[in-house]
Amino acid sequence: MSLKIVSARGELLEQWRAVHNNVNLAVQLTAEEVAERAFRHHLTLAYIGGVLVGNATVRAPDDGGVTAIVRILPAYRRRGLGSEYLEAIMKQVRSSHPDQINTIVLAANLDGLTFAQRHGFVETERYEIEGVAYIGLTRHDTTSL
Repeated sequence: MSLKIVSARGELLEQWRAVHNNVNLAVQLTAEEVAERAFRHHLTLAYIGGVLVGNATVRAPDDGGVTAIVRILPAYRRRGLGSEYLEAIMKQVRSSHPDQINTIVLAANLDGLTFAQRHGFVETERYEIEGVAYIGLTRHDTTSL
């Protein structure tokens, strides 16, 4: 079964927020913060058979690179859904011909870090915002997954 990926707009933004807040316990977003992100970024949702399994954020190109973040709800991990979602997102961002694709993982999320590295991302920085530690990763090969 393959993922159905849809843009998160209007009332779907609440579903996007629910996934984000379930996966990222360190940074809980309000509805207003999500609406602001939806204005600046492309937010999507992923479903399997009508069941919500994850979300993604694609930030507009900046300095030749695009940032893509995929989140899969814990109950649906280790089934290949994250890889399938990432591939779909990578196809989308390739159309803008970025020099690199970036992603961000919570430093405490070792599974997320391993996932990103397995998909060709290399750690480039560690930083902290408001007490939350993050790892920035970059992938220079933008032609394949």
